[in-house]
Amino acid sequence: MRKIKLFLIVFLAMGLLMFTSGPQGVNSASGIELRFAHFAADGHPGDLAAEMFAKAVEQRTGGKVKVTVYPANELGSPPEQLEQIKLGAIDMGLPTQGQLDKYSKKFGVVMLPFVYDSYEHAYRVLDGPFMAWAKPEIEKQGMVHLSNWEWGFRNITNNKRAINSPDDMKGLKMRVPPEIQLQATMEALGAVTTKIAFPELYMSLKQGVADGQDNPLSVIYHFKIYEAQKYLAITRHVYNSMVHVISKTTWNKLTADQQAIIREESKKAGDFMRKTLQKEDDTLLQKLKDSGMVVTTPDVAKFRALMKPAWDRIAGYSGELNVSEFLKMVDSVR
Repeated sequence: MRKIKLFLIVFLAMGLLMFTSGPQGVNSASGIELRFAHFAADGHPGDLAAEMFAKAVEQRTGGKVKVTVYPANELGSPPEQLEQIKLGAIDMGLPTQGQLDKYSKKFGVVMLPFVYDSYEHAYRVLDGPFMAWAKPEIEKQGMVHLSNWEWGFRNITNNKRAINSPDDMKGLKMRVPPEIQLQATMEALGAVTTKIAFPELYMSLKQGVADGQDNPLSVIYHFKIYEAQKYLAITRHVYNSMVHVISKTTWNKLTADQQAIIREESKKAGDFMRKTLQKEDDTLLQKLKDSGMVVTTPDVAKFRALMKPAWDRIAGYSGELNVSEFLKMVDSVR
């Protein structure tokens, strides 16, 4: 059903492009209507930020730019959404760097395990030298970068045993998305990986297709992963974020004033999401404990010490020169 719905969206959008030479939803009489797709759950801070953005843009443009938000993979899986943004069938979205690296290998270095000291350190890297270096690559692919939002540091959950050391990871069947960075990280710890798309994650865990998975606390809570998992280890092994992008086809149909408003409101919404998720971390951890999860805080230095094979595989995928350049940025703002 989802694929049929996505096909219809693409078909209608392409037809509209042919007749109006404009982006999805453009109508000269009533203004512009933009489709904003993302994968965060209803009520997740990412969804709240998207709605906040949509409301502010409509208000500030006097109703000339209206944004309709489609959360929780309503318009397809994250890779499908991004492909449609690239084509101009969906106007904007919130892919992660792990999805963007299919279009530019520079984005593949963001998820090197254990590379950031803190949220603030990650922001200094990604908002500063990294994006100046990488965003021209996605513009060549038909997308315009607006601002960086949030997703967070990933932690490990599973249904087999408490994780107190890397040895406890050996043999666990861990779900990973189709992103080599997470696959390489889990396999460096001795886990067995299986690729499962995000929309199928909850049921796969419920049915025992995988023993465990990794995600930020907000995802574990808002997507009710705690209902399907017993153990949580606070490892914070990989950081990545949602990246607010808009189709270049759509962007070029906006006035300069409308573009400025969209950039400003994207930044405000992203900052809201960042602050909300950081503030939530402590309260969510307690809620997960209250739900019955057994929480451990292992010594991450022991995990980090095993990451050379993962870093080597990521360098093989993203390019050694790209990794080297990125690590210089990481150190320059540490």
